[in-house]
Amino acid sequence: MSNSPSFSSSFGAGNSGNHLSTGMVNKIKKPLERLSGVEWASLRAVNERSTQRVFRDENLETHSMGESAGVMAEVLVRGQIGYAATTDLSEAGLENLLKLAKARAEEVASRGVFRFDSQVRPKSVGKYSSSVEKSFSDISTSELSDLMIKITREIRQVSPKIIRAMSIAVTTDTDHTYVSTNGSQTEQSVRLVASDFSAIAQEGSVIQKRTSSGMMANSFQGGYERFVTADFWDRVRLVGENAVELLSAEDCPTGVMDLVLSPDQMMLQIHESIGHPLELDRILGDERNYAGSSFVKLHDFGTLQYGSEVMNVSFDPTVAGELASYAFDDCGNPAKKEMLIEKGKLLRGLGGLESQLRSKVAGVANQRACLWNRPPIDRMANLNLEPGTSSYSDIISSVENGVMMSSNRSWSIDDYRNKFQFGCEYAKKIENGKITKTLRNPNYRGITVPFWTGLKKVGDRSTFKVYGTPFCGKGEPNQMIAVGHASPLCLFSNIEVFGGVS
Repeated sequence: MSNSPSFSSSFGAGNSGNHLSTGMVNKIKKPLERLSGVEWASLRAVNERSTQRVFRDENLETHSMGESAGVMAEVLVRGQIGYAATTDLSEAGLENLLKLAKARAEEVASRGVFRFDSQVRPKSVGKYSSSVEKSFSDISTSELSDLMIKITREIRQVSPKIIRAMSIAVTTDTDHTYVSTNGSQTEQSVRLVASDFSAIAQEGSVIQKRTSSGMMANSFQGGYERFVTADFWDRVRLVGENAVELLSAEDCPTGVMDLVLSPDQMMLQIHESIGHPLELDRILGDERNYAGSSFVKLHDFGTLQYGSEVMNVSFDPTVAGELASYAFDDCGNPAKKEMLIEKGKLLRGLGGLESQLRSKVAGVANQRACLWNRPPIDRMANLNLEPGTSSYSDIISSVENGVMMSSNRSWSIDDYRNKFQFGCEYAKKIENGKITKTLRNPNYRGITVPFWTGLKKVGDRSTFKVYGTPFCGKGEPNQMIAVGHASPLCLFSNIEVFGGVS
């Protein structure tokens, strides 16, 4: 490995050297104060700094750094919102930005399908910051590189059957400053860390891969303490051990049986079959030509029995350390915990103030943008299945014939987020209330409402784990955003399970 790794930088187009500073609130307030002839206006300044380090088999594969800084303007004129963005943070640049957004709002004002007023942009004042015990900036490049090399070495030392080992660490530090003509002033600093390590093992024609809870599932808010945890080296070695174990495992059986899902697979199940179908802009048709629609209809809120009575799902951007926690969404709406589904009944949608007004359905504070050059749209944040009352042993001992699956490997779901098929990395056979053997290539399929209606037991707090993904894509132009999910161990009855590579 070279002692002098190469760096690549990526900046927003334009004046890339204009970094956002602690004086940004006062700087972006002044142009707003001089703006006239509008119902409402705001400026949202964002500075995002990221690093990515990837090591393969004790060798450096990627070491990159990037920074993007800019400002988004929103201007409301005669019921329509105009948007514009720039990297020119000078006073003249910000004034021109507001004029451009105003002109765009005026241009569409006579053709608006729905008219908004300033109630969709409430006054908000406050600050938010991720809790960080130890910053990655306190760790030298050589120290972190040595650690990541050691990870791949530890994995390879498990067995000569391991043909590849990888370690990944990604950090993203984002500072948001938001001010508006109705008195909003918020500052939010979000520190994200995402990590993964994986092993590929081979014996003859059989090849198996194992990651740590699924690709990049260990994604959190925080610092270095979220990367190197108390069980860190145990998890590293387990990845290698599991990959080798799968080489001699039986294929997952095929049939209708009980299915136990670990929290790291529940993350994907929640994301795809609850999160996306409940997004109000998707139900309203805004996403139909790109990412699909939803089987959920507006009249289903308050009436649809989405799942069994042990199903309770919350939108909760207030959980410390979960990936998508914040105090305000990007339209200034204060964030708080809201129950989307209680005792299986659908109550509330994943829609911000604009979608709530259009749909007349209760929503949440989730209008978010991935960066300064994107307008905020309805997004998931922290979407969690609340803990139940069943212990791990209660769940396993209640299964006569079933499979327990962990860590997502593949996913497929239709445009209405209704019919799905998911594959996992690792599974255990459960027979007569006992775990009996390891299974490889496990898969299952279902239809959303019948699947959740089959939710039989929900694990208690001792089985509850938090995960996240930095890769939720949506919108045109595309926005990739961080989403958090937490869940206990869960038991589903009468699920179609099958083996083979999906």
